[in-house]
Amino acid sequence: MEMYCRQCEQTAAGRACQMKGVCGKTPEAAAWQDLLVYSLIGLAAYGRIIREHALTDREAERLIVKGLFATVTNVNFDPEKLKGLVEQIDQSKEKLRADLWKKGARIEFSSQCLKAAAEWTIPADREVLSHARAVALPEILGRDEEIRSLREIMLYGLKGMAAYADHAAILGHRQEKVNAFLIRGLCSLLEDLSPADYLTLIMELGQTNLACMELLDAAHTGHFGHPVPTKVWLGKHKGPAILISGHDLYDLQQLLQQTEGRGIWIYTHGEMLPAHGYPGLKKYPHLVGHYGTAWQNQQKEFDEFPGAILMTTNCLQKPRDSYQERIFTTGVVGWPGVVHIGEKDGRKDFSQVIEKALSCGGFPEEIDGPNLTVGFGHHTLAQAAGEIIKAHQEGKIRHLFLIGGCDGARPGRNYYTELARMVPDDCLILTLACGKFRFNHLQFGSIGPFPRLLDCGQCNDAYSAIKTVVELAGILKKGVNELPVSLVLSWYEQKAVVILLTLLSLGVRNIRLGPTLPAFVSPGIWKVLQEKFQLRAITTPENDLSEILGR
Repeated sequence: MEMYCRQCEQTAAGRACQMKGVCGKTPEAAAWQDLLVYSLIGLAAYGRIIREHALTDREAERLIVKGLFATVTNVNFDPEKLKGLVEQIDQSKEKLRADLWKKGARIEFSSQCLKAAAEWTIPADREVLSHARAVALPEILGRDEEIRSLREIMLYGLKGMAAYADHAAILGHRQEKVNAFLIRGLCSLLEDLSPADYLTLIMELGQTNLACMELLDAAHTGHFGHPVPTKVWLGKHKGPAILISGHDLYDLQQLLQQTEGRGIWIYTHGEMLPAHGYPGLKKYPHLVGHYGTAWQNQQKEFDEFPGAILMTTNCLQKPRDSYQERIFTTGVVGWPGVVHIGEKDGRKDFSQVIEKALSCGGFPEEIDGPNLTVGFGHHTLAQAAGEIIKAHQEGKIRHLFLIGGCDGARPGRNYYTELARMVPDDCLILTLACGKFRFNHLQFGSIGPFPRLLDCGQCNDAYSAIKTVVELAGILKKGVNELPVSLVLSWYEQKAVVILLTLLSLGVRNIRLGPTLPAFVSPGIWKVLQEKFQLRAITTPENDLSEILGR
């Protein structure tokens, strides 16, 4: 059985994964993801009609968010769990149809393709995977290169925004504007729009995602407090340990609450590093430090970790046999054969993770280590904005570089390490997401009271960096593109795609993107993005740095 997937940066040969995903996704899992996307489009078609009749179905909207997030790269590899989501969508579509019939509403769709998706139901198991070929992305998104490219940009952007919306929803925050656009965007995938109309809609997606990221920021800071600069220990304590990876801060909070007084040390991994800066989380003394680096190194790092491991969101790799019995998934994450921790009434019981940690014993002795500093969210940076501007006007700070984004294993990502090394001593570096693990262990020193490397948080915290730049522009009464600020971004999965769309929708120009260009962006569409936004591919650290500072 073959597959077709090109939604991530590392897609095979820079074109598409067809025999097996570079991420570890099997053709069977890929087929169920295609069916899931097709089902979600059909659910959105009913969702739009429901809205036209002044009705709302929160459960259907929540399912759209959850379903899209499940198809983000390195999230859910379990065919059974994906099948379960498709079955839930079938039930939700049936309910929406019934609601419309009760209201006496006419059920009309904007295209025959959308009608087919709305009326599709999961066939008998023996027919499912062969049927999946008919609804794989190359088939439903069309053969016209530019239209298909634009539809893929839309779809992957929707997936990224759904990830942010899911995190916010877990903390009780939702926004009508976000849910409405998810429905509208999904429907657009099977509608006959012109390239110009798609570009306009994609920019609207970017603007909507800004609102979504603001919503998530409000959820995080409202629940855990504003991050503050905090030193995070990289050593190890003797005794039982749990390693928590992914992005979900609420999962971490529940784990900390359930392990109080149990003699277990909690370590963060990967994108959980910024959690140490939140007052509502750092108050727990057994949140002791951080272990490991970026997601793509997890197989070696998890193998060497002598405790239980909890994976809360995306960035899961195929577990090695050596730790498969010690790793647990939760939320939308899934891998065949790995124990999954579900939720009941909004809460999760992590007792299985705790018992596994106690049985493993943990680190046999104390091992000291250095520190990393996190916690430079927009609240902290806003307080320092006046001093940063003054230092710039006095010639002490020449330029600000935002170097960050999603990390990955493809050769060429050392570009970001070398670029950070080469940034002159009179420049600040803002960073976020797991791309920072390429260089956050280096010693950058400081400029006066400012550390030269300012960690703004997770990829989920991209809003902090955007808000900081916009606020600096406002204080200086300049346009964003007039600031001494340059963005050099690495991308891997779909959250990075929608963040880029948000930046473009804000009119940000001269962004450098790498390590490779998206396979789903056609040459024609890439040319449009270059001409309209001066978006460019990275070259060499020396050349890009010279051009940035020369400009």
